[in-house]
Amino acid sequence: MAAELLNLDRRRLLKTGAAAVATLAAPQLAAAQGDKMKIGVIGSGHIGGTIGGLWVKAGHPVLFSSRHPEELKPLVDGLGPLAKAGTVAEALDFAPVVLVAVPYKAIPDLAKEYGPKFVGKIVIDPANAVARRDGDELLAETKEKGIGVTTESYLKGSHVVRAFNSMGYMNFAKEAHRSGDLMAIPMAGDDPKAVEVASQLVRDAGFDPVVVPLGRAQEFAQGGPLYGQQLTAKELRERFGLAK
Repeated sequence: MAAELLNLDRRRLLKTGAAAVATLAAPQLAAAQGDKMKIGVIGSGHIGGTIGGLWVKAGHPVLFSSRHPEELKPLVDGLGPLAKAGTVAEALDFAPVVLVAVPYKAIPDLAKEYGPKFVGKIVIDPANAVARRDGDELLAETKEKGIGVTTESYLKGSHVVRAFNSMGYMNFAKEAHRSGDLMAIPMAGDDPKAVEVASQLVRDAGFDPVVVPLGRAQEFAQGGPLYGQQLTAKELRERFGLAK
């Protein structure tokens, strides 16, 4: 009897352990398999509204945020029940993935106000540093360190992927899910899981991702040689010098 009870307890322990492992792995597997994922959007202007809207249409729940969430009602009403409006803090609490679609000078401010909430988040960064808006000092910092590395240095503990910054929002709205070869989106990131998740979201938005290390993000930032280029994935890989 004692042996039977011991075996029963062992089987229960194994089942419990397997269930725990499955639970921990579920978010990662969901992302890898392209299942729907909650996304927070910080800054819901042209880029945030456009890219976030494409994700809603792909079936992802998206919380659009600003300092005045009541002003986002027309946007979320037009997108349907998967779209919600809230504060920046609520967007960070809502989702493991955050699109930070703000003027670049706002990134240091976000770090000061919400720094701990960014830890562990996958941050998709479409912001470009522009001297007349963001200041010469911050622009110089992005050029010295590289713009992707600069973002990650402010949003400490996050996993930054640069994407959706290589052209204006109207191009994204017009070219999403186009027939024939999809338009390529240049991306830069170093964390494999973050890159995997962000790449799937680029596909869900209707584009073809092409990824380089975070240190190469300057190449498609505003002023870089690949900024504003509407290319296929094959063409973009060639421009990056990547293997076919």
